[in-house]
Amino acid sequence: AAAVKAKVTLVEKHRMGGDCLNTGCVPSKALIKAARLIAQARRAREFGLNSMEVEFDFAEIMERVRRVVKAVEPHDSVERYTALGVECLRGAARITSPWTVEVRNGTEVRSLSTRAIVIAAGARPLVPGIPGMEQIGYLTTDPMWELRELPHRLLVLGGGPCGCELAQCFARFGSRVTVVDVLPRLLVREDPEVAGLLERRFRDEHIDLRLGHKVSRILREGGEKLLVCEHGGKEVGIAFDELLCAAGRVANTAGYGLEELGISTTSSRTIETNEYLQTLYPNIYACGDVAGPYQFTHTASHQAWYAAVNALLGGVKKFRADYSVIPWATFTEPEVARVGLNETEAKEKSIPYEVATFGVDDLDRAIADGETQGMVKVLTVPGRDRILGATIAGEHAADLLVEFIMAMKHSIGLKKILGTIHIYPTLSEGSKYAAGNWRKAHAPQGLLRWAEKFHAWRRG
Repeated sequence: AAAVKAKVTLVEKHRMGGDCLNTGCVPSKALIKAARLIAQARRAREFGLNSMEVEFDFAEIMERVRRVVKAVEPHDSVERYTALGVECLRGAARITSPWTVEVRNGTEVRSLSTRAIVIAAGARPLVPGIPGMEQIGYLTTDPMWELRELPHRLLVLGGGPCGCELAQCFARFGSRVTVVDVLPRLLVREDPEVAGLLERRFRDEHIDLRLGHKVSRILREGGEKLLVCEHGGKEVGIAFDELLCAAGRVANTAGYGLEELGISTTSSRTIETNEYLQTLYPNIYACGDVAGPYQFTHTASHQAWYAAVNALLGGVKKFRADYSVIPWATFTEPEVARVGLNETEAKEKSIPYEVATFGVDDLDRAIADGETQGMVKVLTVPGRDRILGATIAGEHAADLLVEFIMAMKHSIGLKKILGTIHIYPTLSEGSKYAAGNWRKAHAPQGLLRWAEKFHAWRRG
């Protein structure tokens, strides 16, 4: 907005950069890097090395995470946005009318008048109301980064992307990790065979998976902290030292005036918006985690463009937010990345599809690297090469997925991916081979029979 010379004020009551910089994407990826190095060192014999010993201090690893956050911090700083022409205010904002916002910082109160308001208040960790949880104590992804002592027994509540990433990290550092989820498998939004790859890897790394376990209460018994679950009609007690709650996130919708203005929320507890990201009041917009339906930084940035442009144009022209090509990834090992439909969703929505797959275990570079767990799986329109969705599981899956994101965004089919030169030997060839498997399944049989007869005639 400032780039097109609008007068813009940004209000932040806590830390610039929000969850992604301070407690989410950035610190978790720094932690994952350290854990992966330790895991690779333990596989030294696979690569012809007699041994590779790794000594580490968990406190120093967490200090390095803090340093990474500090290094990235200038990208989201007040100084940067001020230089871009944005007025940055520190304080708690409250929308007092559709046209005014009050900002309070200690005893100082300032009132702003505006033509348009964009709510980008983000989300916070969801903490389920489990009896005994508050009394025993727990961690979420917000205070977790203050840990300096490695938990001996870590119980992770939640088998979604966040829970899986952190569970694998702490297991690699040496914690005895147990993952508990009421759902029957990890990463329930992904296809069963994709989730199965990760479950097998977790068990190989001695992570205790308690899936299909319904949590009933938390208590202290004989000096032990216990999570009590129901499973198979029986009660099961799981001992732990630290509990990490990774049960999802909930939008921040309270405390800044929505209730007083009558701006409603959805069943998923996000702010209700229309296709232009407008709320009940046409000049008040919402984007990012607070608006849903996705909770990814890249989706929030995508929505922010629509919210800003629609707000600036003042109804002269409006743009519908486009969710047709939304990618995401889980940064476990193996990584899991997806864009568009997978088989599970296609079946739920009764959308006709065909599947083309390629196993990473047959890919030359993956074999050379010793990273053969994974697959490329593509859904297409029946009889056509138009891509409905793609899932990649394996090394660098999130980076490799970009080819399919680009293809879907610009209506490029599998034939053109197959006809594109991919460098040998690279992991990116997996996408080409999946396209090749689609082509084989749609080979013109009549023409092949004719070709066979033609070549036989030429041989004489």
